[in-house]
Amino acid sequence: MVFTQEQLGLQQMVHEFAEKEIRPVAKEYDKTGEFPMELYKKTVEMGIHCLDMPEEYGGPGISHVTASLLREEMSWGDAGFSLSVGANSLGMKPLMIAGTKEQCQHFADIVVPGGFSAFALTEPDAGSDAGSVKTTAVRVGDEYILNGRKCFITNGGLADIYTVVASTDKSKGTRGLTMFSVDRNTPGISVGKHEDKLGIRLSNTADVIFEDVRIPAANRIGDEGKGFKIAMMTLNEGRASTAASACGIARAAFEYAIRYSQERITFGQPICKNQAVAFMLADMGTRLEAARLMGLKAAELQDLRSPELGMYGAMAKCFATDVLQEIVSNAVQIFGGYGYMRDYPVEKLYRDSKIYQIFEGTNQIQRMVISGQLLKKYAL
Repeated sequence: MVFTQEQLGLQQMVHEFAEKEIRPVAKEYDKTGEFPMELYKKTVEMGIHCLDMPEEYGGPGISHVTASLLREEMSWGDAGFSLSVGANSLGMKPLMIAGTKEQCQHFADIVVPGGFSAFALTEPDAGSDAGSVKTTAVRVGDEYILNGRKCFITNGGLADIYTVVASTDKSKGTRGLTMFSVDRNTPGISVGKHEDKLGIRLSNTADVIFEDVRIPAANRIGDEGKGFKIAMMTLNEGRASTAASACGIARAAFEYAIRYSQERITFGQPICKNQAVAFMLADMGTRLEAARLMGLKAAELQDLRSPELGMYGAMAKCFATDVLQEIVSNAVQIFGGYGYMRDYPVEKLYRDSKIYQIFEGTNQIQRMVISGQLLKKYAL
């Protein structure tokens, strides 16, 4: 794929930001589990804190392909920080899919100056099974009253605005789900448990609790009963981004491994001279390039508004995150015992990587999507 000079210039800008600003502080924030707010303010100044926002609402107005290039660089810097920045775009997608111009502008007025957003779908008993959502939204006159608890919400404790999936008719299962835009300062909203995670520790992950939260009916995104469809379209739109982020982390692990393999001497020569290690590096580099191209193809289909995005987005997310696991595992192996120690960078990348096979739709769910689309495409 050939990129323009503008795309390459933006990519270099974000790479330098990741190298000079993110990486030097990531290790310390990984220990504390805190979000680096000063770093976030710098992304706001650079205009890269909500990459998918259209220019008409104050966003950068770049293509999804360009956004993928920038997300890879930011994730190369740190996975957790990149994830929290990316959650702003995820929170915005339901509005871009089914919201009104007024709703989109309200969101932009909060996030563009430096606010945060969060996409609130997951619950203790509703992850892959979104039809089990227990959060309710009851219509009373010109308002809805929300009650329920969301968990594992990226930016849950930071968000100034949430996009929330709730049930307006439990008897209808997924067809009874509806999407809402909810301001954080609405009475009845509280933040619960902040998760102490294995990896992506720079990212804020928390429970969000709704207790008799009254919101205007005008905050409903799309029609009643369309929330599940909007949520699935939102996740479809986000899978190229997940693939790009996975490639950024994998690239970081690969670069550390290939450099170490040239520096580490055993039996009188660098370990990269050993065929076993050399072939590991060859496979890592090859699979990384394949994952990147799959992610960029998904982003291109997104730009083209192609109906094939559902399948290719799932393929890209599934393949790239599986490749990520393989590459970071091999990087630790190449480092040997040192790879298991916190003094060396691949240990952190190993912890950061696992969640990518789980969130944004587990890879088992991705395979269900892929197989369903393939069987439809090649139906007898």
